[in-house]
Amino acid sequence: MRLVAAGVALGLLGLAVACGPPARDRVLDLVSTTSTRDSGLLDELLPAFQEQTGIEVRLVAVGSGAALRMGAEGNADVLLTHAPEGEQALVEAGELVDRVPFMRNYFVIAGPSHDPAGVRGAADAADALRRIAQANAVFVSRADDSGTHRREQAVLAAAGLDPAASWGAVQRTNAGMGQTLQVAGELRAYVLSDVGTFRRFRERIDLVRLSDPDDPELANIYSVSRPASDGRDLNVAGARRLAAYLTSAETQRRIGAFGRDVDGEPLFIPLLLGERDG
Repeated sequence: MRLVAAGVALGLLGLAVACGPPARDRVLDLVSTTSTRDSGLLDELLPAFQEQTGIEVRLVAVGSGAALRMGAEGNADVLLTHAPEGEQALVEAGELVDRVPFMRNYFVIAGPSHDPAGVRGAADAADALRRIAQANAVFVSRADDSGTHRREQAVLAAAGLDPAASWGAVQRTNAGMGQTLQVAGELRAYVLSDVGTFRRFRERIDLVRLSDPDDPELANIYSVSRPASDGRDLNVAGARRLAAYLTSAETQRRIGAFGRDVDGEPLFIPLLLGERDG
């Protein structure tokens, strides 16, 4: 009976080990901007990566500023962000490595179709935000140090305005892009958004795009990178495999085909397709 009991105990122990946490190299902690999640792109791309590699991807979606801080602190294996200046600063500081821009789209200034601030007639994004401020029109800001919020601040500064977006009608959500767009829709307000999330939400929020997609102030570049390992417990090999997957010709084609609208406009434009196709 003792031998039987010992055998049962060993069996249960083996089952507990088998059902325990996966090995570190089989888990990848991805910290990504909310726009790649809210647009649906990661739902399109990550299952195939997990199936191909057997690596479980644990996604945390936050603003790019928070993502970069998590990377600098070693609290992520791989980053997907759209804050080029912040990314480059961490690369130069040696805290971020293997940064590769791999896709782009653009930001949009959206608002109610009747456009009370006259944004449609603006010369560029800075002029558009200047008109919104001068009209004291309702403007919804993420105010979360995301890549979108950082771009908003840069455009406000270019317009000669307080980067904190300080006129009386500003509403701050401290939230992701999807939630911020829903607030803007409820308030019939202006908002700066990445085009991918805007297009995914526009039927629900009844706002229209008012800015020029070719405005260079509104260009939006996404990069994949990873924190410097420095002896930390990071899945470096898994991070490199995800970067290789995102920059491969097959995935670049999937990115270019994802979410095309009736006019054939994609949500994201791959940057490396020509290179990877050879």
